[in-house]
Amino acid sequence: MIKITRDVKTFRGNTYITEIALGLFVTLKHAIKNLFNIKKMPVIDYPNTEKEIPKGYRGIHRLTKRENGEPRCVACMMCVTACPANCINIVAKENDNPQIEKCPDRFDIDLLECVFCGMCVEACPVDAIRMDSGIYTMARYSRSNFLITKDELLAIEPKTNS
Repeated sequence: MIKITRDVKTFRGNTYITEIALGLFVTLKHAIKNLFNIKKMPVIDYPNTEKEIPKGYRGIHRLTKRENGEPRCVACMMCVTACPANCINIVAKENDNPQIEKCPDRFDIDLLECVFCGMCVEACPVDAIRMDSGIYTMARYSRSNFLITKDELLAIEPKTNS
């Protein structure tokens, strides 16, 4: 076994004052450089100008409707099964229409748990859930407002490309 000794015996060496000062110097150097090159800073004046969102970017979920206004969802639970974050909650009920076996009584998505992977959209066999709402900003005042219900999901209209 080889014993390695540290040869630091001074107060300055034990407290790492030199290294801390060098780190602060590098930080100050970058701060001053950025202070005098504000035009080159990658900053967007967000409330006044919004960043252009790339095509295919996933926004907040929405439920599609049939011609009669009912949700297209047949409560097959495929989206719940495919969701890696377990943020979708569906309670099924029988549908009045004899051609459709089930429909969702409740359809809730918790946006705080959602990772916006799009697996629910891919898993849906009837194209009932989509992420093309065009709503990307999710500023809410309380945590309870991030739970989106069936009525809210049906009220979201798709984004029109104008």
